[in-house]
Amino acid sequence: VCEEELPQSRVEYSDHSSSTSLQVSRLVVKMNVTEFQLPLTEYEFEREFDERLAIEWMQDNWKKSFLFGAVYVALVFGGQHFMRHRQKLDLRRVLVMWSLSLAVFSIIGAVRTGCFMIYILSTSGFKQSVCDQSFYNGPISKFWACAFVLSKAPELGDTFFIVLRKQRLIFLHWYHHITVLVYSWYSYKDQVAGGGWFMTMNYTVHALMYSYYAARAAGLHVPKPCAILITSSQIAQMGMGLAVSALVYRWMQDGDCPSYLDNIVWASLMYLSYLLLFSSFFYQSYVKCKTLKAAKKE
Repeated sequence: VCEEELPQSRVEYSDHSSSTSLQVSRLVVKMNVTEFQLPLTEYEFEREFDERLAIEWMQDNWKKSFLFGAVYVALVFGGQHFMRHRQKLDLRRVLVMWSLSLAVFSIIGAVRTGCFMIYILSTSGFKQSVCDQSFYNGPISKFWACAFVLSKAPELGDTFFIVLRKQRLIFLHWYHHITVLVYSWYSYKDQVAGGGWFMTMNYTVHALMYSYYAARAAGLHVPKPCAILITSSQIAQMGMGLAVSALVYRWMQDGDCPSYLDNIVWASLMYLSYLLLFSSFFYQSYVKCKTLKAAKKE
């Protein structure tokens, strides 16, 4: 441990066709009588992405996430048994490329979704940023919302590096991977409120986390405060996730936040468990270890 389907959105969009590789879309948000506009650069692949097909596919296939989870658990613990009496594999170069790829993906995702969320916050306020469904179908964000939920399947591959390199596998690691996969697929199909915050926060934290993993795998010296910062950001993410879930429930009662009670319950339980587990990890890794080291010096 010491080492380490629902009401429609209030945001309207107008697309302008273009033969160039990118275009500018104007997002129009109606707030009472005032109308705000802001040009956002939208790349062609983002503009042409059909989120309706993606959502329909997820509605038909989201339960396969349980199958992926079951196969994942079997392979992980079966793999540990298989490696028990075998030499560990190095895989350092492969791990660098793997972590670097996920870092780049997460950084781009954080920037693109972050720009969209900042726009909603600056024009419509915090409540609208929580309750608005436009994150699932708006320019720029619609592609990255789908990319986010689909990425949770290949991210399961993180664990196999731990297994094949015979590193210690903690409960938090594999539990987190499975539950995020299932919940993100489960929520995307219904386009529930709060998704913009959940996904943007996760993209941002993963941008830091996978960059750290890539640097460590490459043999670079990374100061310990960086690891503390990443774990702290994960704890903050879980706390914010709980807060957003509570606000969705509160505003759903007023008819302003499109969601379902069962989704809110699962989200709250998931984020609460993460908060407790990451807080425990923080204590064991950075507080308790520091205390033990200080005691040994005395």
